[in-house]
Amino acid sequence: MAKQNPLRFGILGAAQIVPNALIKPAEQVPGVELTAIAARDPARAREFARNHGITRVHATYDDVLNDPEVNVIYNPLPNSLHCKWSIAALRAGKHVLCEKPIASNAGEAAQMAKVADDTGLMLGEAFHYRYHPLADRVHEIMHDGTLGRLIRVEGQFSVPIPQPNIRFDWNLAGGATMDLGCYPLHMIRYFSGLTPRVLRATAEIGPPNIDIAMEAALELEGGATAQMKCSMKKDSPLAVSFRARGERGELTVTNPVGPHWGHQLIVKTAREEKSETVPGDTSYTHQLRAFAAAIRGESSFPTDAREGIINMRVINDVYCAVGLPPRGT
Repeated sequence: MAKQNPLRFGILGAAQIVPNALIKPAEQVPGVELTAIAARDPARAREFARNHGITRVHATYDDVLNDPEVNVIYNPLPNSLHCKWSIAALRAGKHVLCEKPIASNAGEAAQMAKVADDTGLMLGEAFHYRYHPLADRVHEIMHDGTLGRLIRVEGQFSVPIPQPNIRFDWNLAGGATMDLGCYPLHMIRYFSGLTPRVLRATAEIGPPNIDIAMEAALELEGGATAQMKCSMKKDSPLAVSFRARGERGELTVTNPVGPHWGHQLIVKTAREEKSETVPGDTSYTHQLRAFAAAIRGESSFPTDAREGIINMRVINDVYCAVGLPPRGT
């Protein structure tokens, strides 16, 4: 199956993210087909399929998993359903691209990774930013000596989100850290090459156990400090950034999450200040291209299930530091 071509995707749910995350990228990646979809509302699934050229509409998610023409599943369901349906898909013999965060908590992520290992199938976590060339450029600057010894790292992601919305639902594993904060936490890890230790956190609570804003203080090996800030309050300004300061210079990135919508990278040192942008396709297109290559055995997929466990552990630690239970508990 690793060499199978084409890759025929089955989609679980008609989520808003699907067109940008899968349908448009599939037009740019050879050998990827959109074969089947199911949604809780059959009428919505049929309309979605008509609008996007998906050939089959099934009555249930199980029907998509059992479709013999489908060999890959895209799981954009609410966070609380990532574990259940990704595991079911793997056991049905399908590769899975699961939206971030990969699970409700680290325990679920570990279960998912084990099933992926046992089946020998690919389970990827859709941290699409990681696959845009901008991410590689930031990583390069962080490690080529430009900044010198790392002192401070900061990541922020805030988006005003009106209620009602699934992100505010405890039963669906909602929360600002789950939906938004997972990005800067992941960036701090990837760009620095270090797994942070959570020192403390503060949150603004909306519905019971739901963080509508979070700020976490972190520590990195070697003595550097880090900070994650996120907010989905309705009056939050849109803010997406990553900053790193070392003994020799500073790095600032505007919009590292969706660089194809516009971004800027600035490096300041004692000698100069440089600004650049990094060309590329959409981050989702780069991600789908990498995922397809990994399934075909041509390369690895960096945000795989094992990586997902580490990220969920950090998210768990943030919630524990602020006195909130990890999602799904």
